[in-house]
Amino acid sequence: MPSDLEGSLDVAPLLIAVAPNGARRTHKDHSNLPITPLELAKTAENCCEAGASLIHLHVRDEANRHTLDPTRYRDAIKEIESAVGDRMIIQVTSEAAGVYCAAQQMSAILELQPRCVSLGLREIIKDETAIESGANFLLALNRRETLVQYILYNEQDIDWYLHLCEVGVIPARHKFLLLVLGRFENQTSRPSYLKDYLSALTTSEPWMVCAFGVNEQQVMKQAIALGGHARVGFENNIWMPDGCLAKSNADLVSLTAESANNKGRGLANKKQALSLFSP
Repeated sequence: MPSDLEGSLDVAPLLIAVAPNGARRTHKDHSNLPITPLELAKTAENCCEAGASLIHLHVRDEANRHTLDPTRYRDAIKEIESAVGDRMIIQVTSEAAGVYCAAQQMSAILELQPRCVSLGLREIIKDETAIESGANFLLALNRRETLVQYILYNEQDIDWYLHLCEVGVIPARHKFLLLVLGRFENQTSRPSYLKDYLSALTTSEPWMVCAFGVNEQQVMKQAIALGGHARVGFENNIWMPDGCLAKSNADLVSLTAESANNKGRGLANKKQALSLFSP
């Protein structure tokens, strides 16, 4: 993996994804956290205008708890599509969030049949005992041409991902990674972690990074310089770089777009974003 792509002429336009709410935050954390389908649609529209071409979607149940309910997903997707038309990829989460087991996660996604989904690799295939069920699930997604982003939380996850690729459990097509720096519990991400992740990643598939807490924009600047892609938003961070509360998800998208512009790197539209999932 190249250590520094800054200034390279063949670096892909930057895909900015917005993760506007996540599974855990509530209005106690931020009064402008979007939760309802209409709130999510308005956020998607504003973030699209600011430069995002993918929205990472979480939905909630009637008690504002994390859910993978396909009906609630369809309601939110319908509203977002009405707001942004064909300008954004809508990516649903399959996150367990302490609520679902792997079988329930896979069942919900197979029922929903989304165009794009993110999978926490260790949640779906935790170890060798889960390989058969996980492989069948990934094969079903591959047959449907579902766009999959694999979420990796540490260097051990990268090793596991590389192993599953080598033995053919992860299909050769549609590989796109999300590297997660930090944890929700401690809200600390060190930009130096990113190069450790990239050193462990010995293959060349496209990657995106997200980071917890006030260091989010430092990490995004580093990702931009290294040829990666950026996910920002209230799921991981609600703060501006100066420590003030961000007013909206679109503020964080705008900062990332500005950083890309300062580095002379264009922003990916939806068509260009789709090509990252199917290089």
